[in-house]
Amino acid sequence: MPKINDLDLKNWKQLGEIITDSLWIIDKRNNQNGHKNGFWGNFIPQIPYQLIRRFTKKGDWVLDPFVGGGTTLIEARRLDRNVLGFEINPQTCKITKQVLEDARQFLKSDIKAEAYLICGDSLSLDYKAELQNFGISKVQLVILHPPYWDIIKFSSNENDLSNAKTLQSFLDKFQLIIKKSVEVLEKGHYLAIVIADKYANSELIPLGFYAMQLAQNEKLKLKSIIVKNFDTTKGKQNQQALWRYRALVNGLYLFKHEYIFLFKK
Repeated sequence: MPKINDLDLKNWKQLGEIITDSLWIIDKRNNQNGHKNGFWGNFIPQIPYQLIRRFTKKGDWVLDPFVGGGTTLIEARRLDRNVLGFEINPQTCKITKQVLEDARQFLKSDIKAEAYLICGDSLSLDYKAELQNFGISKVQLVILHPPYWDIIKFSSNENDLSNAKTLQSFLDKFQLIIKKSVEVLEKGHYLAIVIADKYANSELIPLGFYAMQLAQNEKLKLKSIIVKNFDTTKGKQNQQALWRYRALVNGLYLFKHEYIFLFKK
């Protein structure tokens, strides 16, 4: 079986920074190496760090169809993996390109990999053609961190998953993006979905498990369900008392977790 990472397993006891448990308790966001926390909905760099270290080698390619603030792009390039990302919002794309440029100052001198950001709609782009522009036909890791349906509106584009009018519309669009990502994923390599659930009208909408099923529809093998624990999201800062009240009134429990569903092609 081909080796898919650079980890020195002969000295596995020295790999203490690599998480192998299915519960990731991370106390705060890592804002080093050029990462910024200004983008609403950004996920923490520790997630792509762990996935990239475990499931790619230096020089490999990572695909991110939901770039946002550029977390995956910054982390992949820092770890000397090439990365291609798509961002639907032109304004976000412009800002993130500058973030990527600013982050160059934190790169080690021997880094050869590049981060490429395409301003375009993941639903409409031809993934195979985009890869061919860089002389490749496959990627070795896909990281999908989609909008959690309509919790945050990320753009005015009707193809933006955060603008889906119904749950089924959201799932249909996400299914297509998963399908297109799987088509360019090298066999034997991994795809990760980072997502959380949501409440609507005091009812839990299990977006995570719906997303898991979408990936299984593409004949991917489910390898792990990881739960990432977090304390306070940006949207709930300074409102802990209010959210606790709402939970008590409505018979709910407050989300302190996200899922990382890990699949193998």
